[in-house]
Amino acid sequence: MQENIITVTNLEKSFKQLHVLKGVNFNVKQGSIFALLGSNGAGKTTIVRILSTLLKPDGGHATIGGCDVVKQSDKARGYISLTGQFAAVDEVLTARENLRLIGQLRRLPNVNEAANQKLKEFGLEDAANRRVAEFSGGMRRRLDIAMSLLGNPAVIFLDEPTTGLDPQNRIAMWGMVKKLAKNGTTVFLTTQYLEEAEYLADHIAILHEGNITAEGTVDDIKSVLPEGIGSLQDAFLTIIGEKKEDM
Repeated sequence: MQENIITVTNLEKSFKQLHVLKGVNFNVKQGSIFALLGSNGAGKTTIVRILSTLLKPDGGHATIGGCDVVKQSDKARGYISLTGQFAAVDEVLTARENLRLIGQLRRLPNVNEAANQKLKEFGLEDAANRRVAEFSGGMRRRLDIAMSLLGNPAVIFLDEPTTGLDPQNRIAMWGMVKKLAKNGTTVFLTTQYLEEAEYLADHIAILHEGNITAEGTVDDIKSVLPEGIGSLQDAFLTIIGEKKEDM
């Protein structure tokens, strides 16, 4: 059986009078694709920020690789990488220079070799020496993820990675995510596209009103529908108690 690489127990977080997380619990298996779903403002990014040690919870605890994300934050960071909603690339630099910069910051041996490997893996060899300012949105996102994967982190957080991408680049990104998991990387995904979660995720958790209201495989989530027939979107709307016309 796969071991849990992420554990979240009774996680609490408030912002002034807004109680965002109200005792959130879930686990993520090593080498899996885990999708956290929820309406806008549900707290998905808050959970990602806590797990990536950027934000401290008010209560509960979480571990990555057995390391507490608050008490052992330095060790926990050694397991992870984060790709946010917007590509964190330097437009003045070339693709190769962006990768070399991150490699140097991570103090990787053989930085040039690591950069060249990621350029090849992500289909950016022909654009290696072009300034990122000239890149399309899809190319920027590919470079962003390539930079995140330098040093081969055990867990990568992808916070709405295909937002703003056209259908062709979105499908290409899905292929990359599948390949990451196949190669042993644990992928923690948040997305507003339910068909994306349905296609990619091994395990899904739905965050609603501060709690995980449903979790399991796609088929598990769909079991709330009559005879389990329908889309993940139908199941999601049923679980959070909304009708399609209200969305």
